[in-house]
Amino acid sequence: MQRPIDVDLPHQLGRDEARRRLADNIHKLKDHIPGGASHVTANWAGDRLNLTVAAMGQVVEAAIDVEETKVHCRIQLPGILSLFAAPIEAMLKAKGSDLLLDDKRD
Repeated sequence: MQRPIDVDLPHQLGRDEARRRLADNIHKLKDHIPGGASHVTANWAGDRLNLTVAAMGQVVEAAIDVEETKVHCRIQLPGILSLFAAPIEAMLKAKGSDLLLDDKRD
């Protein structure tokens, strides 16, 4: 059985800038997944970023909606990962906003 996690990440960037920063930082997602992700698929549909992350033999699907003053994340945790919903939600609340930081790589 899947269990959804819903988290809002407030920001003051505006929709366009928040979307740009998410797009620029999506490559960092693998660094936040324990054990690393074996595969990340990301595609935009308007202001929604649809993600599929394969890690530790599980596939997690997420929808990230970019709004003017917040980013809403909905993550569907499959089977066994739903047991870890609370720590995953806490990590997302603590570190999720890192994906909205300006990427300074050259």
